[in-house]
Amino acid sequence: MVFAPSDERLVKLALRNNKDAWLQLVKRYEGLIYNYGLRMLGNAEDALDLMQEVFFSVYRSLSSWRGDSSFKTWLMTIAHRRCVEQYRRRREEVGDEALAEQESNDLWHDPEQVFVRQQKGLRLLQAMQQLPIEQRLVVELKFFQQLAHTDIAEQLEIPLNTVKSRFYTAIEKLKSLIEVDEYE
Repeated sequence: MVFAPSDERLVKLALRNNKDAWLQLVKRYEGLIYNYGLRMLGNAEDALDLMQEVFFSVYRSLSSWRGDSSFKTWLMTIAHRRCVEQYRRRREEVGDEALAEQESNDLWHDPEQVFVRQQKGLRLLQAMQQLPIEQRLVVELKFFQQLAHTDIAEQLEIPLNTVKSRFYTAIEKLKSLIEVDEYE
């Protein structure tokens, strides 16, 4: 039986210019980063851009990972920061109203999304796009990354009560958005 090397081992090898180790790290986490980007940004093209930016940043700063947290947590922290940067750039480029319309259209007209996601999943994704980025991020980390509130607070460097407040406010808003969609 062959065991996959740990993230720590792959990082050590990658720091010694072992390209195979670096590629194993990328392969191990590319789906996670892509799906995170898809849920947070709302379309495949932006998710791919995010994935590229994240792995470029990780590659440049790999030696700064100290192992205080898991490699995955460190990677997702970088992904979060790049996602927020990309979201802000997009918002500045197209304006808030155009962005909301673009995100909504991307979800409903991308054939891959239509076939891959069931109707309920689409409604949830669309509803998440209507949340402020701060609330969307907490929902993403709680439900899709399965982090505890305390871990989310640590990762985002915000108070625990702020995490809880954003989470419960987002859940209430999502409920109301999905209920409105069901009755229209």
